[in-house]
Amino acid sequence: MPRAPHSTPSAPPAPPAHLALVTPLVLIALIALLALCTWQIAAHGPLRSYDERLGRAIAGSALLPSPVAEFLADLGNTAVAVPVLAVALGRAVWCARGAGAPRWWLPPLTAAVAMAAVPALVVPFKALIDRPGPPGPLAGETGFFPSGHAATAAVAYGAAALLLHPLLRPRLRRPLLVAVPVLNLAVAAGLVRRGYHWPLDTVASWCLSGLLLWAVARASRWNRVDRSSPSGRPSPSG
Repeated sequence: MPRAPHSTPSAPPAPPAHLALVTPLVLIALIALLALCTWQIAAHGPLRSYDERLGRAIAGSALLPSPVAEFLADLGNTAVAVPVLAVALGRAVWCARGAGAPRWWLPPLTAAVAMAAVPALVVPFKALIDRPGPPGPLAGETGFFPSGHAATAAVAYGAAALLLHPLLRPRLRRPLLVAVPVLNLAVAAGLVRRGYHWPLDTVASWCLSGLLLWAVARASRWNRVDRSSPSGRPSPSG
C-alpha cells in the first residue's frame, strides 16, 4: 500500500499590511501617553489639576462602597497577583513541554522577567517624580506616580491571560481577554476610591505594563499550543 505523502506545517501567512501597522502604533501611543502624563505631573500642568479634581470626586463618591473598593485595590498586591501568575506559569510550562512546543521556556521566562521588571521601572519613576498622594489614608506621603499596585495587577493578570489563552477552548478565549481589562479597571477604581492613588497614577502604570505585556505576547507566538486541534500539538499559527 503506498504511503501517504508526509506533510509539514506551512509557515503562517504574513499579516495584512494594515494589521502590521497596529502594533507599532499602539506602542508609540503608549510611550506618548506615558510621556504626556509624566510631563504634566512633573510640571504641575493643567492635566495634573484635572486629575486631582477627578481623584477627589471619585474618592468622595458613594457609588463604590469602601469595603468593595478595598477588596479591589488589594487585587494589586503582590501577595495576590503574583501567585496567580505563578500558577499560569506552571500550567504553561507543563502544557508546552508535554506538547513538544519549540522554545517552550520562552513565554514563561519572558512573563517572569516582565513581572520582575515592574518594581525596576516603577520605583525609579516614583523617586524621580515624587508626587504627593491624595487626601486619605496615605496623606502626607510622596512617591505615588506611577501606581505599583496597578502595574503589578496589569502585568500579572495580563501575562497570565496571554500564557493561558492558547491552552483554552476557543469559546473561553475571548471572555478571558475581556475579563483582564475589566479587572484592571476595577483595581484602578478601588485604588482611587480608597485614596491610595490619583487616576493618572494608574494610567501611567497601564502604559508601562502595556510595553511589558507586548514582549510577553511576542514571546508567546513561538509556542502557541492550540487545544482545539485533535493532536494537541503546537499550532503553526502565531
